[in-house]
Amino acid sequence: MKTDSVRRGLAYLNQVRQLVLVPEMIEVTNDINLRIQICDWIGKHIEGVNAQLNFCLDSCHCCFHIAEQPSMQILAAPIAEPFGIDAFCNVQASPMTIVLDAGRVAPQDWLSVVAHEYAHGYLGRPGHDERFSAVVAHLCLGLGLPVPDRAVEWNGQLFNWPPYKSLGDPLSFWLGGKPGP
Repeated sequence: MKTDSVRRGLAYLNQVRQLVLVPEMIEVTNDINLRIQICDWIGKHIEGVNAQLNFCLDSCHCCFHIAEQPSMQILAAPIAEPFGIDAFCNVQASPMTIVLDAGRVAPQDWLSVVAHEYAHGYLGRPGHDERFSAVVAHLCLGLGLPVPDRAVEWNGQLFNWPPYKSLGDPLSFWLGGKPGP
């Protein structure tokens, strides 16, 4: 029944809002009809999306000895446009929580984004310094992703490393479409 899936989707979004820095980070749209469609889609499909993201998270964990693996979870959710980000890691949450807007990033790039956010979680802090570069390089080697070199670090490109492209219409995904440019 559609109302059940809408409720599940809304409950899921409210759960994610409890795990982010400010609840306003998780938002879909002010249009009530689109909001209902998005919550319906989330209620029906979020488990599958999160399973794919958990595979990415597990791949990152495998790059480190079990004793070095941070306690972390990952969830997909639409991130409000004004924040201008595709994903983030809340290192203050317990467990640390990566939130990825699956509508902003093509599925083939999810691993790159998860690796970037995992590095923040591994270090337990934001920032893109030499320690971050070393952790990202370690992850990239283990995951078969492009490894940053000194030029990347010097040019301030670690902010988006490993490289990926942001998509143009994130709501398309959350409405049941394929992510696209």
